[in-house]
Amino acid sequence: MPISRRILLSTGAAAALSACASPPHLQEVSREAPPDLPPPPPPPPMPARYGAITDEPFAIPAVPDGIVPPELWRQEVANPYPQMPPGGIVVDPDDAYLHLVEADGRALRYGISVGRAGFGWAGDAVIQYGREWPRWKVPDEMAERQPELAPYTVSMGGMDPGPGNPLGARAMYLFENGQDTLYRIHGGCEPQYLGKAVSSGCIRMLDQDVIDLFERRRDGAPVRVLRSARPAKFATIY
Repeated sequence: MPISRRILLSTGAAAALSACASPPHLQEVSREAPPDLPPPPPPPPMPARYGAITDEPFAIPAVPDGIVPPELWRQEVANPYPQMPPGGIVVDPDDAYLHLVEADGRALRYGISVGRAGFGWAGDAVIQYGREWPRWKVPDEMAERQPELAPYTVSMGGMDPGPGNPLGARAMYLFENGQDTLYRIHGGCEPQYLGKAVSSGCIRMLDQDVIDLFERRRDGAPVRVLRSARPAKFATIY
């Protein structure tokens, strides 16, 4: 029997509609909103060693919870630098760690912040001396670049210790072959900048940590500052 043109047209239209229909596995997709995700767990509380210090000439506030990641807390670890004697210090600018080597294959690891000057020198030195609540004496070449610092140059007596002094509660001064390297390990690091690169300072530590290191260190102890392989690893903060 001949197929009429009307039948052909109706069959083609049905096929076209069938081709546009959703596959069965897509027809039953729920449009309900996804369930709410549980809130993230609260940050771990800071250890008591990062509490406020009130028996210093200037009060040191507690480090707030949730700002400093646990891997940057002061902690004992296996010594990764067995070639250094006990009492030696190794500074790794790229990983933002300072290790104080102890006996029996152990070391104390501190988180640090690395200033522009901290990337500018590497090598072996010694801790010539340390200072509690040091004055900050701006080198003349720095004052030439930043005239606002001129009142704090060596000839002007430097900046008084205390809040606002970038050296913080303690500073240790590194010498190489009897000459000042101008490299310092010091406090004054704001907690939110720990583990990052900043534009000023050398090796900056939390004041709680630099006080601890200062009490453990000895003058004349060897210090090795590793050469930075990637000084742009961290974002500059200020």
